[in-house]
Amino acid sequence: MAIIVPTITTNDKNLYARQYQIYSAFTKRIQVDICDGIFAPTLLMDESNAWRQPDWAEMDLHMMVMNPSQHLPTILKIKPSLCIFHAEANENLLPIFATLKQAGIKTGVAILKQTYPGNIAPYIEAVDHVLIFAGKLGQQGGVADMLQTEKVPIIRSIKSEVEIGWDGGANMQNARALAHSNIDVINVGSAIATSPNPAKMYADLTAELEKNGVVI
Repeated sequence: MAIIVPTITTNDKNLYARQYQIYSAFTKRIQVDICDGIFAPTLLMDESNAWRQPDWAEMDLHMMVMNPSQHLPTILKIKPSLCIFHAEANENLLPIFATLKQAGIKTGVAILKQTYPGNIAPYIEAVDHVLIFAGKLGQQGGVADMLQTEKVPIIRSIKSEVEIGWDGGANMQNARALAHSNIDVINVGSAIATSPNPAKMYADLTAELEKNGVVI
């Protein structure tokens, strides 16, 4: 069954710490968005300011960066559970994936709307996670492009057991449809972050995934 993973998207270290502590009360997995201001127009907090409590939480780093190798030394120090780089970055990601795996870090590749999964099959075959990006880079609160779910069977045909994530516009109106699209991880940003009760919103979204049928 699919799971909900709260996303932290900020350039404010204090807000990062606050959301991290709030989310730790109800989930054991978070995604942290990192932007270099080049790959994505938004400049978010860099990975050197991302920290995790060693006895808590799986941290997924979503690296929206143009030159992944420049960020590798800091990532190896942080040692997230999963590190996701974009297929559209300027470098060959295969050596970077190999380095991360040697350090015990799971690997992921993110694909933008215009990227056809079949064109990056070697990346998909090499990683533990494929992130379908269907929102706006470096921003929360976008509208989900549900047509991107058509990439799921293509990804599965390349590597059936790979974990598939979704990022972009997930909320109460579409979470059930996303879960029924054979997606494993639904990253949720503004729907949780802007809720007056993030824990309840997380619980409501999780309950929504367990329902049968479609939303009309």
